[in-house]
Amino acid sequence: MAGIKDVAAEAGVSVATVSRVLNAHPSVSEAARARVLAAVETLGYRPNAVARSLRTDQTRTLGLVISDVLNPYFTELARSVEEAARALGYSVIIGNADERPDLQDHHVRTLLDRRIDGLLVSPTDGGTPLMLEAARGGTPIVFVDRWIPGIDVPVVRADGRAAIGDLVAHLYGLGRRRLAIIAGPAATTTGSERVEAFRAALAGHGLVLPDAYVGQGDFQAASGRRATERFLALPEPPDAVFAADNLMTLGALDALRAHGLRIGADIALAAFDDIPWFVHTDPPVTAIAQPTGELGRAAVHALAALIDGGTPPSVTLPARLVVRRSCGEGAPNPRSEQ
Repeated sequence: MAGIKDVAAEAGVSVATVSRVLNAHPSVSEAARARVLAAVETLGYRPNAVARSLRTDQTRTLGLVISDVLNPYFTELARSVEEAARALGYSVIIGNADERPDLQDHHVRTLLDRRIDGLLVSPTDGGTPLMLEAARGGTPIVFVDRWIPGIDVPVVRADGRAAIGDLVAHLYGLGRRRLAIIAGPAATTTGSERVEAFRAALAGHGLVLPDAYVGQGDFQAASGRRATERFLALPEPPDAVFAADNLMTLGALDALRAHGLRIGADIALAAFDDIPWFVHTDPPVTAIAQPTGELGRAAVHALAALIDGGTPPSVTLPARLVVRRSCGEGAPNPRSEQ
């Protein structure tokens, strides 16, 4: 295999000039840069990443720990992170926590041992000792989607409160008054925040959220099914169910169909996190869509800025309501779209 000295000889420049070109140093003439790049192409030269990391103290590698790789939302988030990182010259190593703090810690520890330059995490809970230690130990960290209160690192997330308010207004306009929610784990910020936003939106219409109308889920389909079964067993079941993530929505959908209920007529169903499947269900599911691609890109750019010694701010992007037919027929809320 060709080495850096071979590239220098082919291009007619010094080894130091080749090194500056490969590290994107500005103090190289365009003519010399072109000759070096042409020599790299001709010889098929590939820099030794290990040697480079020892010289620069950087591996050009980012770690990403997501909560559940089987959740379409996190799959799309991981894809956008990888694309944005690649554009900046980074590789990404992904760890799937499977909504388990112990697996999250395993992946974080492994990634730190591999000398990653920075870490993106969607935390599975309120914070383990290892996460606290990593954040306070100087490792560049950005939280994405979820965050851990009390840890001072940038957070890139979507704010769903306005969209939840739009959803409740839409349901209210369709005559729904008994609104229930399948909540995510209270230990996650997204789990607690969506319940609080739903409760506040109901209060704005003079409605209350009884304890019986709060189903505890875990962001998995089976928990959405169990919560819906419990709702339907109540003396006065809800006439609308809002599931706080896409997988719990699928579980709710299964339960409602098993009971022979007509979704959109007998009962309304809505989701947080829009996914492509919702367009193809019968009826299509009304959902709150997060700007997943933008979140992934913003998280990578924030982390790259941290690695370079900057102090990037947190980023909050708005979610939006997408009205379909699973809540019933009627004019959509003006702030939503079909």
